[in-house]
Amino acid sequence: MRPGLWIIALWVAFAASWLLAAGWSSSADKRLGLRGELGFRVLLILGGVILAVRAHGYVGPLRLWFVTWAEAWTCVGAIACGFAFAWWARIRLGALWSGQITRKTDHRVIDSGPYAIVRHPIYTGLLLAVYATAAAKGTVTGVAGALIITIGLWMKARMEEQWLAKELDASAYLAYRRRVPMLLPFGPKAR
Repeated sequence: MRPGLWIIALWVAFAASWLLAAGWSSSADKRLGLRGELGFRVLLILGGVILAVRAHGYVGPLRLWFVTWAEAWTCVGAIACGFAFAWWARIRLGALWSGQITRKTDHRVIDSGPYAIVRHPIYTGLLLAVYATAAAKGTVTGVAGALIITIGLWMKARMEEQWLAKELDASAYLAYRRRVPMLLPFGPKAR
């Protein structure tokens, strides 16, 4: 199978497995709500649509580069690693996971496993997969979609952090933010 088909298959498998696992979550005590989440959700959908614009065989002004066979397979590997990192984080969260910004019963700061590497490992894994997909595409639309998704995930991460600082023990969450970088391993930490 060609690398492009593997990329599509990985994204479909990840999306399907993520949706199927949505039921594996405890009920929320409190939610931020759709109104508060609308901005980043629009960006994530828009970025995803733009990233998904077909690139195979395209030659024109929106083509930035072509990847070799080895580079394409490297991108496939990076996408798989990104999804594996996101799944590791989701499994580590267990029933505390939610697709929305929520507070769950017995919600606490998780700071082990992938959460000892970055504060938002699911987003980090997704961003690795997104940028590897954009690199494999080599188009303006691929790069633009990745950048828009990055802004959307960054917005969501910031909102989650503000929400969790209010809803959980603020001093414990602030100490966690000072120890662990937000999205990039070895990146800057909160002050």
